[in-house]
Amino acid sequence: MSEHWQRNDKEAESHGQYISAINRHMQILISAELAPYRIGSGQYIFLMAIAFQQPITQKALSEKLLIDKTTTAKAIAKLEAEGYVRREADPADNRYHLLYLTDLGREVVPHVQEALARVKNKTRKDITDEEYGLLISLLKIVLRNLTEQEKT
Repeated sequence: MSEHWQRNDKEAESHGQYISAINRHMQILISAELAPYRIGSGQYIFLMAIAFQQPITQKALSEKLLIDKTTTAKAIAKLEAEGYVRREADPADNRYHLLYLTDLGREVVPHVQEALARVKNKTRKDITDEEYGLLISLLKIVLRNLTEQEKT
């Protein structure tokens, strides 16, 4: 761990700085792993969500991933341009489009899963399954705390 993260004042230490640093480092590793497929670290999450829940609308995808609609639209446009995703008019409501993987998209999903597994395995080094489960549980609580609507 670099020295600038180590502080004598434990009260001033923030979990946010670690989450941010972890995210940056993981995105760098994921980008390198997915570069051969022309999938950026910002698109893989959309590709995988579509793979596991197709057809899905862009709106539902944004809601599922807790990502704003503009970011979702940009990521889908990139995946569509690369030939991994296609849109079809929703027969139930022509205002919406359903998202599907193309044949190429279905071919690339296992490679993306393998790449993500390599990154995940690197992050889990020296962490027991029990510790990892606790970490995930705590992060879910942090996310819930940040995203739940205030009750009045």
